[in-house]
Amino acid sequence: MADKNNKHPGQVAGPFYVDTQCIDCDLCRQTAPANFTRNESGGFSYVYKQPTTPEEEAKCKQAKEECPVEAIGNDGA
Repeated sequence: MADKNNKHPGQVAGPFYVDTQCIDCDLCRQTAPANFTRNESGGFSYVYKQPTTPEEEAKCKQAKEECPVEAIGNDGA
């Protein structure tokens, strides 16, 4: 389960986030490319844009549910 106290820095404020458990597997970036991107130097994903449409929110929730190490959190749900 993602820990809001271990969020990667540089993410936009909002309910979705990625914590330090991220293994850079690319699943979230493939599932919700409008919201997740990669920190090239650190080798991890992070939220660069919070969802603004129902479709984006559904994709972010899907990425959270499918994350193999549960590194994606949602403070809103």
